[in-house]
Amino acid sequence: MSNIPQFETFFKQVTELLPKNLLGLHRDLEKNLRVALEATLRRMNLVTREEFEVQKAVLERTRVRLEILEAKVAALEATYSPQSQTPEPSE
Repeated sequence: MSNIPQFETFFKQVTELLPKNLLGLHRDLEKNLRVALEATLRRMNLVTREEFEVQKAVLERTRVRLEILEAKVAALEATYSPQSQTPEPSE
């Protein structure tokens, strides 16, 4: 996840604010920020754009199949249902 350009930009901006003579702290801070951010994002159950697009396509195909099946069921119901329904006698 840390390869996403926005995260790289964020890490660079945050760590560049530190004095350059604290290079060890600079690297440690970047590493710790990365780990914390990745852990937070994992807990949020986010998906990549690619995963989202795949699931969107699956859902669209499923929706189309459902509409076709609904039409078939309606046609079968119309074919096999009695033309005139006689009401049951009331007491």
